[in-house]
Amino acid sequence: MQKLLIVLATTTALTGTAMAQDAITEFNIGILGGENAQDRMASTECFRAKTEELLGVPVKLFTPADYDGVIQGLLGGSLDFAWLGASAYAKTYLTNPEAVDVMLTKQNTDGTTGYYAIGFAKADSGIKSMDDAKGKVFAFADPNSTSGYLVPAAELQETYGALDAYFAEVKMSGGHEQSIVGVANGDFEAAVSWADGLGNWEDGYNSGAFRKAADAGLVDMSTITEIWRSKLIPEGPMVVRKTLPQDVKDKMYAMLDTMWADDAECAYNVAAGEAQDFVPVKHEDYLGIIAARKLQEGQ
Repeated sequence: MQKLLIVLATTTALTGTAMAQDAITEFNIGILGGENAQDRMASTECFRAKTEELLGVPVKLFTPADYDGVIQGLLGGSLDFAWLGASAYAKTYLTNPEAVDVMLTKQNTDGTTGYYAIGFAKADSGIKSMDDAKGKVFAFADPNSTSGYLVPAAELQETYGALDAYFAEVKMSGGHEQSIVGVANGDFEAAVSWADGLGNWEDGYNSGAFRKAADAGLVDMSTITEIWRSKLIPEGPMVVRKTLPQDVKDKMYAMLDTMWADDAECAYNVAAGEAQDFVPVKHEDYLGIIAARKLQEGQ
């Protein structure tokens, strides 16, 4: 704390010219993969516009093709904000512990701050459980996805052994939307995606990838069925680039902290469905996922 006070005092004493160098001239938001770029842009346009009005600089949305594009943007300093999954945060932190600051996450309608990896298959496929999926074509979402790969792969491997031997073929769909649509269309026989597990299956649960796909009319939830569920996964953090001016970080935090009260419709879009609030989280909340990521990568 003493060091922080010294830094703040030093910053306050800088000349007007030096202070001007700290001011941002633009703000870039990275959106993780999981649905097509156009849908990602549309669902977060309200957030982009709010941020632009708040900060008074041009704000752009970036929708890389995969999760790693957002991670690398944060690490390289070309992105200023993103809502990462826990595994993507773990990779960012393990690559550079000083890259980002953790801010807030989603609180579900029941007060929890977690979600599940949900295994699913076509309702008429005869696959009713993960046991039935043996010898089938199975899809994960993205290597850097928590619910789309890290957690379900670890849990399923613990139960069934080597997954490339248990399933006929293991594929990466490229994102949660691709997994959902791929199963519905018969491209994959089973897959995993994510949801809060609250509410009704036919709605895509209250929030998550199924809810977004159902809201967008991409899937009729009655045509797919849940066959497996992971243990509760910690909801990933919204992060900001650590080197941003503190007033920018404070403004972003304050806007997101009150978004459900100030603009529930925009908050719904940001949260991928119904939620109670956005609440503070800290780095320590992700130590378990960081440890799992280190183990996966052999660090």
